[in-house]
Amino acid sequence: MLKGLGGLGDMAKMMKKAQEMQVKMADLQEEMNNMRVTGESGAGLVKATSTVKGELVGLEIDPSIFNPDEKEVVEDLILAAIKEAQAKASERHDAEMTALTESLGMPTDMKLPF
Repeated sequence: MLKGLGGLGDMAKMMKKAQEMQVKMADLQEEMNNMRVTGESGAGLVKATSTVKGELVGLEIDPSIFNPDEKEVVEDLILAAIKEAQAKASERHDAEMTALTESLGMPTDMKLPF
């Protein structure tokens, strides 16, 4: 008589999983605002630090590279350090998202909208 209601248990399970994912995503987003990665160039003469979400939060430049005749070199080193920090941030972000999807039993290649 109640044939077909067996699927409701699966639906409830799926809804619970979705709510769990929502909470974990919110927590992870907050954590990623606090995680830091550092990119460097010129054997450490220039260091750029960013959040895992890609926001540049720090730039450290060794004073020994401040030579007016080498302005373009300094600019290139700064850009290289920032690009490395952004690449590391992207890699870390992807790793954190993969870990989250794995922990929820979802396919690791599933791209979530964050």
